[in-house]
Amino acid sequence: MLKNTTYIFKATIYKTGINFAVDVPVDITSALTVAKGYIRIKGTVNGFLFTKSLVPVKGGPYRLFINTITIKDIRKMVGELAAFVIEQDSTDPESEFPIPELLMQQLKQKHLFDDFVALPFYRRKEILRYLTNIKTNETLVKNVERVISQLRTK
Repeated sequence: MLKNTTYIFKATIYKTGINFAVDVPVDITSALTVAKGYIRIKGTVNGFLFTKSLVPVKGGPYRLFINTITIKDIRKMVGELAAFVIEQDSTDPESEFPIPELLMQQLKQKHLFDDFVALPFYRRKEILRYLTNIKTNETLVKNVERVISQLRTK
């Protein structure tokens, strides 16, 4: 298995709307693989780990958004320089949250598996993330029924 190339750069944090962001140098983004317009990466900012997607900007470089929690952790503000170490994230985002067995059984039994797969990735991810973190079987059953009901009325 090939090791990903690591890229190191410094960038000035700025605010766009309500979001904090930095522009990633073009020489770095041009060496990375684009999937559906975005570039999945992982790395650190001032030593704090993150996994994100670089977002394309019309007529500009790819943008890396930095959430408020990370901004607080790295103790940097708008106009300050931050140090980044990034590499391509080649993990399959679909494998992050596998389909719970109960949901899979219901999807197949009710012939709704294709409808579930047809949902946008972000929606499937949110559903699976929620179901994965449920603590009791009773709650899981209730929420799987809710997902099935929503797919039926779609």
